[in-house]
Amino acid sequence: MADFNSELLEKLDEMERIKAESNYLRGTIVEGLQDQITGSIAEDDTKLLKFHGSYMQDDRDIRDERRKQKLEPAYSFMIRVRVPGGTATPEQWIAMDDISDAYANHTIKLTTRQAFQFHGILKRNLKSSMQSINNALMDSLAACGDVNRNVMCNPNPYQSGVHEEVNEYATQISNHLSPQTGAYHEIWLDGEKVLSTSEEVEPMYGRTYLPRKFKIGISVPPSNDVDVYSQDIGLIAITDEDEKLIGFNISVGGGMGMKHGMPETYPQVGKLLGYVPKDQIIDVCEKILTIQRDYGNRKERTNARFKYTVDRVGLDWVREELNRRLGYEVEATRDFHFEHNGDRYGWTEGSGKWHFTLFIQNGRVKDTKDYKLKTALRAIAEIHTGDFRLSPNQNLVIANVSEEQKPAIQKIIDEYGITDGENYSGLRRNSMACVAFPTCGLAMAESERYLPSLLNKIEGLLDEAGLQEEEITIRMTGCPNGCARPALAEIAFIGKAPGKYNLYLGGGFIGDRLNKLYKENIGEEEILETLGPIFLQYAKEREEGEHFGDFVIRAGIVEKVTDGQKFHS
Repeated sequence: MADFNSELLEKLDEMERIKAESNYLRGTIVEGLQDQITGSIAEDDTKLLKFHGSYMQDDRDIRDERRKQKLEPAYSFMIRVRVPGGTATPEQWIAMDDISDAYANHTIKLTTRQAFQFHGILKRNLKSSMQSINNALMDSLAACGDVNRNVMCNPNPYQSGVHEEVNEYATQISNHLSPQTGAYHEIWLDGEKVLSTSEEVEPMYGRTYLPRKFKIGISVPPSNDVDVYSQDIGLIAITDEDEKLIGFNISVGGGMGMKHGMPETYPQVGKLLGYVPKDQIIDVCEKILTIQRDYGNRKERTNARFKYTVDRVGLDWVREELNRRLGYEVEATRDFHFEHNGDRYGWTEGSGKWHFTLFIQNGRVKDTKDYKLKTALRAIAEIHTGDFRLSPNQNLVIANVSEEQKPAIQKIIDEYGITDGENYSGLRRNSMACVAFPTCGLAMAESERYLPSLLNKIEGLLDEAGLQEEEITIRMTGCPNGCARPALAEIAFIGKAPGKYNLYLGGGFIGDRLNKLYKENIGEEEILETLGPIFLQYAKEREEGEHFGDFVIRAGIVEKVTDGQKFHS
């Protein structure tokens, strides 16, 4: 287990020292919350706060103005609420809605990892927000930080009864891999303070936790909506001839983040390791996590993700080490196939219930003058007896609606005009963007605020080519950290500077292949000038059923990339 003495810590990344000296994630967070002179907390504590599910941010739109006025930045905090499998009750939705109005910026962000996210929470309201989340029987523990994050799974119960079982596994894995420190309850929920750290043990993580964040997702073929190959551990549900869940194929070493100008960093698609029966999967996930704990890079955080560990030691070595830790051998991978990785919108029927998938542009739930989305969802939650499913594509499923209740929910849908995406192009329905400006400190360019207007113009190009209804995945991020999984998209924009993006083409429609850099550091005018002729060529030369990402490779526009180690070559 990776616990280190002070001499060794000096040779490791600074974050390793911070974790080791944090007293199991406590640091001086309590003292910082009590300091009323500043809206911020100490730098080391901002890093520890991530383990508690929160980031300190500031409003970058007014940063320069406040600097000129000799004021500190307009600090606030983001909280990410862990929602294993993306399933929440109507009561929990109402609680999230209340928190967004009482403490945040009156909006709810649905993330690409099926979590709720709040922005604009002031330091003085941080503890109250955490307590309100706890009162809703939810938490933000391990929603961020060098631990296992929110476990994703297919949110669409219309596919088969397998979903319910898979969702339960997502919850069990999430709970099993959660940190055991009492710091979260002590700091935020007024739990009993542990005076001696010898009484407290992290049996799985140790006092320095993981080298870097760790992500797990479960897909149910033929849908790859969780982008299973982007996960540190990807689990692919395998069923028998009676459509009963029997086990999981295991993929390891996926990950989306990289750094501009650092070719030693790259996105990666996971590699299939083997198959295990379902009753072994929790133990398997633990053992794989501990391999990364023990062999991950703690000297360089930029190369600390599990994908780099797998590429360094090799898939065969990982399999052998896993078998050794398990005491038995994983089986050969079972057959499966994926058909898509998007959401199926509108009403669908399955498992004896109705399910309505709602398109939410970039996952932002808010009211505007002409579109009262937040109010409409609140009204639905107040009468809904099923549940809500957060989609990995930032959309929402109003799930498990009875035949008797369907007309009442349809009436609210009609009254507020909330949409299933029917009136949007195939491109927009398959779009995603990260938050970026004004709150993300890593953003180099706009994303969430800009993508909708850019899509308006790209849709004009598609109209000219007769491709209005063509399903094409398109994603935008304000930096290369990969929060919207851009490296898997058929068209991707990764922020380079204000108004400038790197354009990538050729990802797989089912999320099984990386894209390739096509043009670097371009603005809107060049983006449109570049894409227009490619769309026209695609319309004229595509083969029947050929997706855009496949076409640009066959046409020689970009090279095929199935291994992140060749992403920059």
